[in-house]
Amino acid sequence: MTKLVSCKGHRFPAEIIAHAVWLYFRIPLSLRLVEEMLLERGILISYETGRRWALRFGPDYACRLKRKRPRRRDVWQLDEVVVTIVGKRHWLWLAVDQDGYVLDEIVQSRRDTKAAKRLLKRLLKKQGCPPRRLTTDNLSS
Repeated sequence: MTKLVSCKGHRFPAEIIAHAVWLYFRIPLSLRLVEEMLLERGILISYETGRRWALRFGPDYACRLKRKRPRRRDVWQLDEVVVTIVGKRHWLWLAVDQDGYVLDEIVQSRRDTKAAKRLLKRLLKKQGCPPRRLTTDNLSS
């Protein structure tokens, strides 16, 4: 982010500004939570400062997030997690690329090969091109 937009004239270094904007746009956090997370690291900013950074540097960052297109050299990780929803066990399958972007997810009440295949079919259709490598952590399904 710091390469495209200059942070010259700001009190904080570009890395701190970039991290605050990343927290706000990449992880759905409120500006108050971003302020608290930076405070835990010893960086004291006000809510208004975070809001101004989001307004000034946010559109560029959000545009670059949308611009990321799948490539054939991507590596995907397929994870399977057991979650409890209203007292019942469900399985969450999550497809993540090498940069940590969540590509697709699916929650099923059944743990079977059919559900995993459904996720992969939907993912390949949505992304448009297959990955170079797919890692699965030896999922039994």
